[in-house]
Amino acid sequence: MSTVTVKGQVTIPKAVRDHLGLKPGSQMRFRRATDGSIVLEAATKTAHAGRFERLRGHAGKGLSTDEIMALTRGDT
Repeated sequence: MSTVTVKGQVTIPKAVRDHLGLKPGSQMRFRRATDGSIVLEAATKTAHAGRFERLRGHAGKGLSTDEIMALTRGDT
């Protein structure tokens, strides 16, 4: 059993943390099962990554500061 703090926080029992492989900084996901119960899962990048999250960082190098300044000044 855990008690909810005024900030909405609870302590996850060690046996549950060990079972889910949770470490400090781990992210959790809560979802409602079809029977109405709430399921607690360790979130992984592949488990929670949306269609845009998976593309993050794939746009290329981008412009340098000098290139951006030239564009804003109309030098190009």
